[in-house]
Amino acid sequence: MAFSHRDHHPQRSAASHPEDVGRTLDFGEAFAFAQQQVRNLITKAPGQMPTYTEHGTWALTDDPWAPTWSGGFLTGMMWIFADRTQDPWWRQQAERYSELLEPRKADTGTHDIGFVLEPSWGRWYDLDPNPRGRDVLIEGGRTMAGRLEAPGGYLSTWVDPGSTFIDVMMNVGIIFRAAAYSDDPELHKIAVTHCHTTRRYLMRGDGSTLHEAWFDTATGEFLRSATHQGWRADSTWSRGQAWAIYGFTTAYEHTGDHSMLDTARRAADYYIGHTPDHGVPPNDWNDPSPAQPFEASAAAIAAAAMLRLAGCLSSTADADRYRDYGLRILTTLRSTEFIAADTPGWQGIIRHATYHQRNGLGIDESVMWGDYYFLEALDLAAGQTRQGGPQV
Repeated sequence: MAFSHRDHHPQRSAASHPEDVGRTLDFGEAFAFAQQQVRNLITKAPGQMPTYTEHGTWALTDDPWAPTWSGGFLTGMMWIFADRTQDPWWRQQAERYSELLEPRKADTGTHDIGFVLEPSWGRWYDLDPNPRGRDVLIEGGRTMAGRLEAPGGYLSTWVDPGSTFIDVMMNVGIIFRAAAYSDDPELHKIAVTHCHTTRRYLMRGDGSTLHEAWFDTATGEFLRSATHQGWRADSTWSRGQAWAIYGFTTAYEHTGDHSMLDTARRAADYYIGHTPDHGVPPNDWNDPSPAQPFEASAAAIAAAAMLRLAGCLSSTADADRYRDYGLRILTTLRSTEFIAADTPGWQGIIRHATYHQRNGLGIDESVMWGDYYFLEALDLAAGQTRQGGPQV
């Protein structure tokens, strides 16, 4: 019998109000704590770009599963601090770490070029447009576009030429940037093609997502779904769902294509409809016995994605719905059940995240993207407040 995504809603009754545990930091306190944690890391381990913690301590080793992809998140946090504080020290660190990442612009061994360069060189260019940053982003976008498998119309993963992930939607933005900066319509077409292939094969009718799709590289025929990090191939991995919300929102921002906006909204509605009121899902909604009640990095990504999605909507009611949900997640993550401000010795910012459950990596820990997207969501929410938006 086919698995139904309506059969299970785990964790609705368990840990229903984790935000009530301990205290809740205000925005200023949360930013200050995040700065302290990042400063400690880069002072004690200069030049290191870890992926996840082990017992709360950053693991200063190469990523054992995927080509290293988290340096952009650490660097992106420095750029957010530099922008918010105008502190020359943060600007110096952000530039230094961005320069360490510059060689990745030509890295053909990963599908995560956008993850590496968008938070680092992308934020640098957004704050200070300059020819060097433009050239780095163009080359990075061209490298990412080189992963196109033309028969299937998708960007392949590092796993195999026949594979694509929902995660890859987070890496099309740099191709759109490169297309715009170099006035290259072919690059734009490649990014749009991948988005439409993802909509067709990795999005289900109920708004949920596949983690991985496999294709025949010769004919482009879709072969099967799979997962590396979810419960089953036909279930819904929560971080992948958050990538979809964010990735299709980004695609809409670059194209104005309302099919992208509709896809982002359907993914967001699925997330909201299957997650407890506090906004933090388990690793996979369909897992009947999840090992952990929370995957906080999925929530952090979703918070940033919901706030960005709200900014794309003209209807006040629709925008308010996604914005309010993003702020609700932030309230939960600012509680000391999640933010590590009252956990002595913990080196990350947000606890209860998971990197790779199946491989036993970074389970119930901090992960660098969880910290980054939490901070991005804080920054987005604070910016909306400064512009007269909702109080946070």
